[in-house]
Amino acid sequence: MALNRVRFSSFLALSAAISLTAGCGGSSGSASNGGDEKGKGPVVVATTTWEGAFAKAAGAEDVKVIVPQSVQHAPDYDPKPTDLATVAKADYVLYAPFEPYAAKIKEAAGSKAELVETKLDNDPRNVKSEVTRLAGKFGTEDMARKWNKDFGAKYGKLSSQLKSSWKDGERPTAVSQVFTVWSARMAGAKIAGTFGPEAVTAGQLSKLSKKKPGLVVDNEHMSTGTVLPDSDAKQVKVANYPGEDLELWPVYRKAAAELRNAMS
Repeated sequence: MALNRVRFSSFLALSAAISLTAGCGGSSGSASNGGDEKGKGPVVVATTTWEGAFAKAAGAEDVKVIVPQSVQHAPDYDPKPTDLATVAKADYVLYAPFEPYAAKIKEAAGSKAELVETKLDNDPRNVKSEVTRLAGKFGTEDMARKWNKDFGAKYGKLSSQLKSSWKDGERPTAVSQVFTVWSARMAGAKIAGTFGPEAVTAGQLSKLSKKKPGLVVDNEHMSTGTVLPDSDAKQVKVANYPGEDLELWPVYRKAAAELRNAMS
């Protein structure tokens, strides 16, 4: 994701509009599983589908997302008055450190929700750790344990299948954008170097080229174009964000398909 600055010019207007929108429900970019029904556990508002998927995996049943999945760079999103209305009803607001507007949204909405910083990395160790941590807050530990067990089994199988796709049975060498290293590891690739999130400099290009990688794993959400234009390396784009269904597993399946095609 980009580390872009976020525009805050609309927050005063949003604060003024909150009284007019408090009864409007979720934002236009929200995804909810459970609605406002009682007995469904805490109301969780996530800034993006990535945090939302972590919350759902942790066992939260009422999850609403602020930034629409169609927005390529979440930090560029301009919150709407309906977003403030959504946050005002939340028990927890999940955000990432590179989304500095989360605290301002909460403040503008006058919400008493707990602001929870979430580490967004699809490395399986981080996913399991974050899901467990969030479940501890939500009181959904049993659901999280079940999800983690199922995820671990499916991940192990998918990783094994990817490794069986190595060309001539030889482990590939890869360079990866810093936020997609998890996918190269899933394929069993040797990580020879990383790049981004800024554009690759001439010096970095020279160093990466000397590694002679067979794979370049780029980030679909913040691609800087062809990374090694004079190389025979195959470049693939990997997406980090889940869809509006807030399911994490399809992210891994899609990344595996891209990598399998490139390796074979």
